[in-house]
Amino acid sequence: MRASVLDSLYDPTAEARSSVVSSGSFCTFRDACEVEWGKQRTRSRAQRDVARSALTGAAGPTRMVATVGAGYQDPTFARSELLCLFEVKTTRTAMKNLLEKGTKCLLVQSEFSMHSFWNYVEVCKIVGAKYPAAPLGLMTVAALLPQEWEFKLVDANVEPLLDEHLEWADIVCTGGMLPQQQGVLSVIDRAHGKRCPVVVGGPDPSSQPGLYESADYLVLGEGEMTIPTFVQDLERGSRSGIYTAPETADMTHAVVPRFDLIQFRDYLYVGIQYSRGCPFNCEFCDIIELYGRVPRVKSPRQIIRELQTLYDLGHRGHVDFVDDNFIGGKKNAKCVLTAMREWSRARGHPFYFSTEASINLADDEHLLQMMRDVDFRYVFVGIETPENEVLELTQKRQNMNRPIHEAVRKIHSYGMIVNAGFIIGFDNENERTAETMIRCIQDCGICMAMVGTLYALPNTQLTRRLRKEGRLFEGSSTLTDVNTQIDQTTSGLNFVTARPRSDTLKDFVAILQYIYDPVHYYERATDTALSLQSANTYRPNVVRILKTVWAFFRLCRRVGFNRTTGWLYWKMLFTVLFKKPMAIEACVNLAAMFIHFQKHSRFVIDLTNREINFIESYGEEDYNRLMLQGCENSHPHDRHSVLVH
Repeated sequence: MRASVLDSLYDPTAEARSSVVSSGSFCTFRDACEVEWGKQRTRSRAQRDVARSALTGAAGPTRMVATVGAGYQDPTFARSELLCLFEVKTTRTAMKNLLEKGTKCLLVQSEFSMHSFWNYVEVCKIVGAKYPAAPLGLMTVAALLPQEWEFKLVDANVEPLLDEHLEWADIVCTGGMLPQQQGVLSVIDRAHGKRCPVVVGGPDPSSQPGLYESADYLVLGEGEMTIPTFVQDLERGSRSGIYTAPETADMTHAVVPRFDLIQFRDYLYVGIQYSRGCPFNCEFCDIIELYGRVPRVKSPRQIIRELQTLYDLGHRGHVDFVDDNFIGGKKNAKCVLTAMREWSRARGHPFYFSTEASINLADDEHLLQMMRDVDFRYVFVGIETPENEVLELTQKRQNMNRPIHEAVRKIHSYGMIVNAGFIIGFDNENERTAETMIRCIQDCGICMAMVGTLYALPNTQLTRRLRKEGRLFEGSSTLTDVNTQIDQTTSGLNFVTARPRSDTLKDFVAILQYIYDPVHYYERATDTALSLQSANTYRPNVVRILKTVWAFFRLCRRVGFNRTTGWLYWKMLFTVLFKKPMAIEACVNLAAMFIHFQKHSRFVIDLTNREINFIESYGEEDYNRLMLQGCENSHPHDRHSVLVH
């Protein structure tokens, strides 16, 4: 069947081309054709239609693509503003056999914004690192691809992507999350400029494949399910394709990531993944859409194998479990922790850990003790809001009717610092929302509080509800300005709000101003350190101790003699030193993080105030009308494009 499809592509008649598109067979516009890229991204609907007609002879709005197991139609491609223009030649061209030994595969991690909440590069520099987290996703992709290939990983957060890298490569693999969208598209363009095919995957391409249609191969969903089919198509000589799978991956068959592709010294920590999926049903969350509500886990033996790999490669120190909810299955988590405890003891405790978990972690003291025994030091908790009425609306019922302060203190008492996410912009908030959130953050002693505005992510229950209500700014997940559209701290409220938008944004500013005021921050840092019952079982070697001491002196010079933070820093340091000396490392780390939070909050506050001024001068009703009309007409509608210009 495939041979007849390829022959049809070369048939100059419109009937033949049309039959290919409507057949449902595995083919794409670029199969067996030499394609010269014109302008890579065009926003002209007329130009897109011309390109589509030239390639297929069909005027239909949908494109047939290949999937794992069945064909499907994705109408988002017809709406995409990223459809490329092609100049198609009717001559066959030779293409390198990508499955032969020695194929050079370049894996590219696109850059995150320097203004991102999680991009605390200044703190990294103090301890001699370049970026917080290593690119676990790409290391996993490398382990799933043919191991006869030669791999090179370039993390643009650590080193620049050079033309020499692209010229070296036979194929480029990239992808990422929503904040990396423009960076990924740029990688595609640059690779095509060097006539190199590109494979794209990850959370954002899986949620919005139409935005990434300029890639040669779209490998969507979980790579364990779709990469094998992609490799099979390479064997058949396919030059492009789109791969999806209705099934989820069996985590007990997961591969060990290629940790050998990175330099550990470049990062503060390295991640491993134990589970996927979350049993809860939060309306705004895309994790349950991507990975399901039934947690799937690796076996204890698999986790130990990954830790041993890191150990053998020489990594020591911080390991982050990147799970969205480490305790989604508590029984399995306890089995893993038991294995980790024995393994760590046998090797002199080479690592300490962090993860993300739901607030009901505080309900299980046995689990907390097991985490303390292996030296978990940080846990991120999605608190979102302390208001029960809001939690009920957003379906985060696991947080309801629970004293947040007591839960956080309980986790602190087992040596773990609680980092937390908070969201403002829910429908049933009121004029007391900001004050309630401030008091919650301050009373709990949560220093690293990620406060953002509600964002309707693609393919979530929230997005579907807002669309049904006619309130969603359609296309708002197409990022256009990398300087202002960064994460939910700057790009949220992509819908018509229930409360006046300016009131919600003013509350947002008030929260940030209070919690990242130096006095209030250092109060929380001192309070948190004094409440910790740290295990500190991790045993650094002499070299790491010397690096830590040097970093401590650099930090003292940076914040200890600063006019704004100097007195606060020394007061905290000596208070903790005399009252809870085991927590001195924790309080120093929190002081270092304030360097980033102060800078980040100032940026967000300034941007938000500009937005408030614009809305108040323009009028909220007119603003909402502009945004909704802009979406319908496929014009650049994001509020930041208006603010910047």
